[in-house]
Amino acid sequence: MSTSPTQRALALCRKYGWTAQVVERWNPHARVRQDLFGCIDLILLEGPQTGVVGVQVTSGSGHSARVRKSLDEPRVRQWLEAPARFEVWSFAKRGPAGKRKLWTLRAQAIELDGDELRVVDIKKQPAG
Repeated sequence: MSTSPTQRALALCRKYGWTAQVVERWNPHARVRQDLFGCIDLILLEGPQTGVVGVQVTSGSGHSARVRKSLDEPRVRQWLEAPARFEVWSFAKRGPAGKRKLWTLRAQAIELDGDELRVVDIKKQPAG
């Protein structure tokens, strides 16, 4: 049985003691998955100083496409202005050549920089 990127993200949240809720839903009539506001799979509460985080979760190969999709989604700007944070997480097996590959998280935040959106690499770790 394979583990989905969303299941990996939830496991990471549990490990760090963060509160997370899946907000992506299956629409049986359209036969598609629908993200909250077109781009959010998880709502995350990391801690009292960090506020609310919307997270788009994907596989490693889909990371750049999800970043582009999020940058093109007008509601991401509204989300950031709320104010809230927005991040794209992807999971892929990575490691040195000849060694066992381990599941690795790549995380990027989309932030408001004046009137522009910018993408910033981030390292996820427990708050505090």
